[in-house]
Amino acid sequence: MMYINDVHIIGYVLIAFLGGIVGQFLGWANKRLLEEKAVFSKEYFEYRKENKKIHYITIIIMSLLYVGLLYCMGFEFRIQEGIRLIKYMVLLPMLLSAFIIDYKAQIIPNRLNLTMFECGLVFTFLSAIFINMNVALNMLLGCLVGGGIFLVITFIGGLIAGKEAMGFGDVKLMGAMGLYLGAINIIVVAVISFLLGAIISIALLVTKKKKTDEYIPFGPFIVLAAFIVTFVPFNLLFYILLKIFTLGMFQG
Repeated sequence: MMYINDVHIIGYVLIAFLGGIVGQFLGWANKRLLEEKAVFSKEYFEYRKENKKIHYITIIIMSLLYVGLLYCMGFEFRIQEGIRLIKYMVLLPMLLSAFIIDYKAQIIPNRLNLTMFECGLVFTFLSAIFINMNVALNMLLGCLVGGGIFLVITFIGGLIAGKEAMGFGDVKLMGAMGLYLGAINIIVVAVISFLLGAIISIALLVTKKKKTDEYIPFGPFIVLAAFIVTFVPFNLLFYILLKIFTLGMFQG
């Protein structure tokens, strides 16, 4: 069978190859972001001459993410679907970069968040022109809701604990992501990220991988939640969350 979910198998091969190229580039991008230097620079070619390292993990992850996108969203020669697919193809590498950098360095670079925000505004503008204004307004609302939720949590946590409950990098990340996901989806991302954070943090403490006074970056949980929201149908996610918060009593 040459078609999977109405997409020719060659389409999956091509997008997997593109994902691999992006995954390889992320090794350089992450390095430059931490150094607060330009990512898109002619220095990249000099770097590649000196450094032949192949970033297998990010290559595989990005290839799988792009293949998953194509499978879930399909491909049609219509501008609306094209904008949506390209929007997520731009977002996912930046999210993976945020995951890796925050996990390793406990920081989400401002340049990364700003780039995500700037690209999000471009897609919001394109959505207003080629799709409809309601979609664009929902994306803008997503930005306000995403950043607002985490800003309030940071503020309240600071009042209670006397220190930041969450880094402002996480607040900026949620605001920027809201431009891509919209208001409802960014709320679901927030809920899932806190669930993941609680479960994984408890597991790390129980297994003594982390001590109670050690900092656990929250950015990776946000990114994992965003991946889940991107690839899992909303109705299924909503049903699962209702089951969790009603302790299994919800009957849908």
